[in-house]
Amino acid sequence: MEYIRFGKTDLKVSQLCLGTMSMGSSAWKGWVLDEAESIPILQHALDLGITFFDMADWYSAGRNEEVVARNLLKMSARERLVLATKVFYPMSDDPTDRGLSRQHIATSIDRSLARLGTDYVDLYVIHAFDADTPIEESMQALHDTVRAGKVRYLGASTMYTWQFAQMNHVAAMNGWTPFVNMQCQYNLLYREEEREMFPYCQNQDIAVTTFSPLARGYLARNAGTSRTAHDLFQEFYGDEIDREIARRVREVATRRGVSRAHIATAWVAGNSHSNIPIVGAAKSAHLDVAVEALALRLAAAEREFLEAPYRPRDEINDQQPMRRPRALHPG
Repeated sequence: MEYIRFGKTDLKVSQLCLGTMSMGSSAWKGWVLDEAESIPILQHALDLGITFFDMADWYSAGRNEEVVARNLLKMSARERLVLATKVFYPMSDDPTDRGLSRQHIATSIDRSLARLGTDYVDLYVIHAFDADTPIEESMQALHDTVRAGKVRYLGASTMYTWQFAQMNHVAAMNGWTPFVNMQCQYNLLYREEEREMFPYCQNQDIAVTTFSPLARGYLARNAGTSRTAHDLFQEFYGDEIDREIARRVREVATRRGVSRAHIATAWVAGNSHSNIPIVGAAKSAHLDVAVEALALRLAAAEREFLEAPYRPRDEINDQQPMRRPRALHPG
């Protein structure tokens, strides 16, 4: 495992980040692993050299942070770990217990730190854009978490590029802490961030982390996974073009003598748009595949073959409902 500088920060992170949405409590979602099943995967991740772990307060209603961080801290020294968690989604029925208001951010970071069992998080990520809270209020509240020593760096996820740029602009105008990371969905079936988000981040030296390299498992197998049966994105993938791309992934995998997951992950990891893939794992073997994919170099002809059927589609964000993909330029 190689370790790289995280954008313009002083963080050194592993080439892969372990996404831990699948760890916490099966009572939250049926495909989530409970603590006893999560521990061997976390240990295997450390054994493989993975030091970057992505969590969220919303995952398993807080149980995710407890299961992941507290066990990691038993297995490794705190200074060797890069721990990320997120804030935004509802944590209760209380209408104030959500979003990016000053009150919710201040309360949420303290709750997260208590669950994590650490004094600070390396990366605090807003899970989405909050259209109901003034940007100035959100950015100052996030800056306060950094100034208080509770957070080292800030990141954002799942929003339009103009929203991300506007939030960073507000931070710059007021001398507040800017975002140093964008976390977005990216895979062979969803490449919309190539148009604006990736160029913006490259220009600003903002680290990019990408989740769902297997498109919620769609690119790894023919049938739906246990996760897709519970997933908000289950209807987003699966039209004729997606099926053709998945067929091409299978064809390249067969020629290479590897799994479809190898090919789909290798395409993301080896992309010209520099990024750190966030990979999920329901078993330790899934991590082995992800690490092996880092060393798998796809030829230019193979990448072109995999990419050719793609067409522009609806962007995934929290300002519109989930629905099946719609070609923006039919024909």
